[in-house]
Amino acid sequence: MGSILIKEVLLSEKAATGPVDIFIEDGRIISVNNDTLSREADVAVDGSDLTAFPGFVDIHIHGAVGVDVNEGDADSMLRIAAFLAKNGVTSWVPTLVPDSDANYERVIDEIDRLMTKQAGRPVAQAVGVHYEGVFANEKMCGALRPEYFKRFSENGKVGLPVLKSGVHLTTLAPEAAGGIDLIRQLIADGWIPLIGHTRADATTLDAAFAAGARHITHFFNAMTGVHHRDLGVAGWTLTNDMMTFDIIADGIHVEPRILKMAVDSKRTTNVTLISDSVAPTGLGDGRFELWGETVSVVNGRTQNERGSIAGSVITMLDAFRQMSRLGYSGHDLSIMSALNPARLLGLDGEIGSLDVGKYADIVLIDKYGTVEHAFVRGVPIDQ
Repeated sequence: MGSILIKEVLLSEKAATGPVDIFIEDGRIISVNNDTLSREADVAVDGSDLTAFPGFVDIHIHGAVGVDVNEGDADSMLRIAAFLAKNGVTSWVPTLVPDSDANYERVIDEIDRLMTKQAGRPVAQAVGVHYEGVFANEKMCGALRPEYFKRFSENGKVGLPVLKSGVHLTTLAPEAAGGIDLIRQLIADGWIPLIGHTRADATTLDAAFAAGARHITHFFNAMTGVHHRDLGVAGWTLTNDMMTFDIIADGIHVEPRILKMAVDSKRTTNVTLISDSVAPTGLGDGRFELWGETVSVVNGRTQNERGSIAGSVITMLDAFRQMSRLGYSGHDLSIMSALNPARLLGLDGEIGSLDVGKYADIVLIDKYGTVEHAFVRGVPIDQ
């Protein structure tokens, strides 16, 4: 792997310092400063009029370009990963909806294969798996299929297939039978428990917090909202300073003014942007088969046969642009789209910012929000 010099680029994290040069070698950031005149690189990239952001990290994505993670194999998921990279995502967590045990085993094998095949390729790197809603509240199932929901058994086993390596997340309802014990077991097994698809009351949420849960999935969606006489899951989250949340910034799942209110209330250091994108992402409007039913996409809004929103058709770049329109700075955008999700995954020592020594996961964006150049672990992405 050769060396790359990105010249005269602004840093999203420190734009006020003026343009800098970023030197990349062997897939890592070697230097970020104005003193690279003596360095020789195999490739030079003109960063004039561009801003360098850390590559986006999407912890919640079900599919894109016609590929559904639940139905995919390693090769088809590579197509998702290539699409993501062109849209600024450098790390992603394939996300599974409730399904049969047999298919879970198959897909986990395919994600293992994906994580082997992706190395050195110009694609977003899968870093784990996210099981969404396997232990959910049936009354808050959204687009999920309740016939595949599980309940935590008392034998102390989570009962979900695991990858050979990588991060494991699962979104659960703490009020489900055995939910608090499940949180404890997940943490003991090295998983990251997330709260979502839930109607839990404040007492149950307090118990989940005491058990170790610290993050909420797609805030405001598939949960009870705020009422002046009842905290609801949303109110409890906003009033617990130790809780973080992720949110779908498409302007559909959450009205933009409410989105800004929530982020400002919680502060950007506690908010992660996600896409929650599904297989039709990148294909435009139309009718698609997804998770056993027909999903329509009209003007960027998904809807299944039960009338529920069925994920989004945005990319993290779209979420980035939405938050930019709401007035958030490049520094804030970097935190919400890269550093916070990397921290949640425990990978912020390697990704999530443009610090020296980290992987060269870098996105160069112009003033219009267009990705002009991207690099995944130092590998250039053709735009």
